[in-house]
Amino acid sequence: MFNVIGTIIFGAVIGFLAKFFKGASLSVAATVILGVVGVVLGNLILSAFGYPIDTRGIDWIRWIVCTLTAMAAIGIYAGSQAKK
Repeated sequence: MFNVIGTIIFGAVIGFLAKFFKGASLSVAATVILGVVGVVLGNLILSAFGYPIDTRGIDWIRWIVCTLTAMAAIGIYAGSQAKK
C-alpha cells in the first residue's frame, strides 16, 4: 500500500519539477498523472539496466531519470494538446 502512495507522492513532486523545467501549462491533475507516468517509466528503465531498487540516502540518479521521463511525458502530452 505504501508503494502506491509513495509513487503518487513522488510522481506529484516529479511532475511539478518537470512542469517547471519544461515550462508547460497543465492542470494539477495532468501534472500529477504525468509525473506518476514519469516515475513508473523511469523506474522501469532503471530496472531494465540493473540499477538497484533499494539505495541508501538520496538517490539522485533515480530523481534525475524520473524527472527526465516525466519531462518527456509532459512534452508529448503538451504537444498532442497544442492547437494547430
